[in-house]
Amino acid sequence: MAYSAKIGPSILSSDLSQLGRECERMMECGADYLHLDVMDGHFVPNITFGHPMVECLRHSIGPDPFFDMHMMVSRPEQWVKPMAAAGASQYTFHLEATTNPGNLIKEIRESGMKVGLAIKPGTTVEGLAPWAGQIDMALVMTVEPGFGGQKFMEDMMPKVSWLRSQFPSLDIEVDGGVGPDSIHRCAEAGANMIVSGSAVVSSDDPRSVIALLKNVVIEAIQKRSLDR
Repeated sequence: MAYSAKIGPSILSSDLSQLGRECERMMECGADYLHLDVMDGHFVPNITFGHPMVECLRHSIGPDPFFDMHMMVSRPEQWVKPMAAAGASQYTFHLEATTNPGNLIKEIRESGMKVGLAIKPGTTVEGLAPWAGQIDMALVMTVEPGFGGQKFMEDMMPKVSWLRSQFPSLDIEVDGGVGPDSIHRCAEAGANMIVSGSAVVSSDDPRSVIALLKNVVIEAIQKRSLDR
């Protein structure tokens, strides 16, 4: 199995006035990557930030942290080159936001970034399947995208299980309402990249929460390996 356990705090849950320092704090607490939510007010109701913020963060915290850009935007093609230039590591776009995923995947890869493909709760996982062999990561949303603090949707776990059974080495990410209470279901279903917002960032002890999430995923990966 080529995949490993990775925990990515969602920095949107941070004190946005201290974003550079908050990103550094998360990495110091054991985060494997940083999950950055980009919302345009069209694809989702909220507006967050764009590539100028990403460029500032990259200059502030250096070349090492892996920036997983969750592009909740209605025209994902528009931002590939600006995000690559700003220092993004992975460009995760929504299947629902484009009519030509193949071209977009090619463009992202040619720009030097890894490719993530996300689906909303109402989108079937079979719609993602034709592209699974061309991407680095599949993101199964476990809340409706656009707002933090929503309740984890356990009924999305069959999508994760199906992806893991069909594409055993694919990185599979879950995002939305994930924390110590829901991590076991995510890990058992086969998710290995875990986005967690307030459960990590707002914790009094982010290091221990990250370690707990990671250990649960590691144990699930090891169990799956033994069961094969």
